[in-house]
Amino acid sequence: MTDYDSATAFLGEWGRFQKQVFYLLCLRAIPCGYTALSMVFLAGSPHHHCLVPPQANLTPAWENSSIPLEERSGGGAPERSFCSRYKLTEVQRFSDRGLLPADVNWSTVATEGCLDGWQYDQSIYASTVVSEWDLVCDYKWKKPLTTSVFFCGVLSGAFICGQLADRYGRKLMVFVGMGIHAVSNFLLIFSPSWTFFCCMYFLVGLGNTFSYSSTFVLGSELLSPRLRKTFATLGVNLGFAVGYMMLPLLAFLIRDWRMLLVALALPNLLYIPFWWYIPESPRWLVSCGKIEEAEAIIRAAAKKNNVKPPTVIFTPLQKDIQSPPRSPPNICELVSSRNVCGISVTLWLLWPTVTITYLGVSLNTGNLHGNAFLNCFLSALVEIPAYFLSWVFFRWCSRRVTVFSTLCMAGMFLLIIQLIPSELIYVAIGLEMMAKFAVTVAFSIVYGYTVELYPTVLRTTALGSCSMMGKIGSIVAPYFIYLRSYSVSLPYILIGCLAVLLALLSLLLPESHGKPLPDLLDQMQSFPGCRKKQYRLTSTREKEDTAERAPPAN
Repeated sequence: MTDYDSATAFLGEWGRFQKQVFYLLCLRAIPCGYTALSMVFLAGSPHHHCLVPPQANLTPAWENSSIPLEERSGGGAPERSFCSRYKLTEVQRFSDRGLLPADVNWSTVATEGCLDGWQYDQSIYASTVVSEWDLVCDYKWKKPLTTSVFFCGVLSGAFICGQLADRYGRKLMVFVGMGIHAVSNFLLIFSPSWTFFCCMYFLVGLGNTFSYSSTFVLGSELLSPRLRKTFATLGVNLGFAVGYMMLPLLAFLIRDWRMLLVALALPNLLYIPFWWYIPESPRWLVSCGKIEEAEAIIRAAAKKNNVKPPTVIFTPLQKDIQSPPRSPPNICELVSSRNVCGISVTLWLLWPTVTITYLGVSLNTGNLHGNAFLNCFLSALVEIPAYFLSWVFFRWCSRRVTVFSTLCMAGMFLLIIQLIPSELIYVAIGLEMMAKFAVTVAFSIVYGYTVELYPTVLRTTALGSCSMMGKIGSIVAPYFIYLRSYSVSLPYILIGCLAVLLALLSLLLPESHGKPLPDLLDQMQSFPGCRKKQYRLTSTREKEDTAERAPPAN
């Protein structure tokens, strides 16, 4: 077939058709934003302590004294224990004897677990997944697992979506993903158990990936080359960020997790009319041999843009019979030489690190000092200028220096937070927002950087493998936040050190800015310590030609 971009160039760059596609697909990314980080509020952990049952007949003074005080790892005044109480029979005996709490030497009184459940503070959250199924104390491991289950769905969706989109079309997968997302979100509202919730939440992650990935691909294939870059690096990311900003606003207004899910599920209904305004990818239709359908879409686009299409848009060209067919690439080719292997291994370490840093800061906003809703909103808000800056960097700056500087800054900010006195709350929050800004820029740049490093014959396979590693990082990220239960400082110390280490390692990657995209393996930039493979001449004629071109010896 003729080159698609050349065949459709008559449509122009920014007509009514392109505007419609661009804006509608950016709007379609909004639910993906508030869904990806919804566990910040769905599984918020309210303050809690052991429940003292009413049948214990204790006065308020004795009831308050029945919970021991403990010092937190972050310092500050002692607080009521989350997971233990003084033995209730002993407390009742003291009360029956007419003693006052001040008369008791509490250090000699035995403690017990929360045998009657927990009492949760409802000043911030009326109800969450944590308070619904008591995901605290001995069961607190279930909270990060719930988030990881969502990202397991994301990983599974990434495996399946590409194959289904190549077979059934991009547009269909956008709306199939939307349907899976909406139905599973709706079923979550009626979850009778934590196990059922996890099963449905897995499907939410799967549907979210279906919708986001297909939206990304559909926009990239429908738009012109220059507009495609703006959509991929800025447009769809801004849609995601707007959805992320909506999450704390909705959570602030709706404090019950089931009702919050209703608010997150209903907007999907608004996207149903998009089916009649977003076309299928003509590029995909052409690749499937559906020339008539592709031309019909292009002619409709030409009518919207008030341009006259040519009589024949896609004309078949004779295949180059001299170029032998190439077998499909496989992942083994990513480690086929020292040069390719060095680049691949570095990127396989870099992608999950960037993902862990991004999600570590994002998921931890509910645990920061101050207002949890405001902190989450600020975390989402800083992504807007970060995406604009990443677009500027990608156009004019060194990839290697940008990735190193932004990821190193994110790690350093997270480490410096540990040196801030506990009373300087807003300084610590400011540093966390700066870390979020920096890692968001790094996140945006790494994607395009990976595309530029690999040759055409391996680019899709390489990008897919790196994306898988990044999603594995997203599955692991909640457990970094879980380490707060052992030490408040531990998550950011580990994430910060990891970010700085991989920022330094990223300096080993070759520079790709301003260089043509490689088509073959031997055109790739060199990894330090690796030389490009030298190919031996295989015929006498080639040797003679080479000798003729060689400069004379001095």
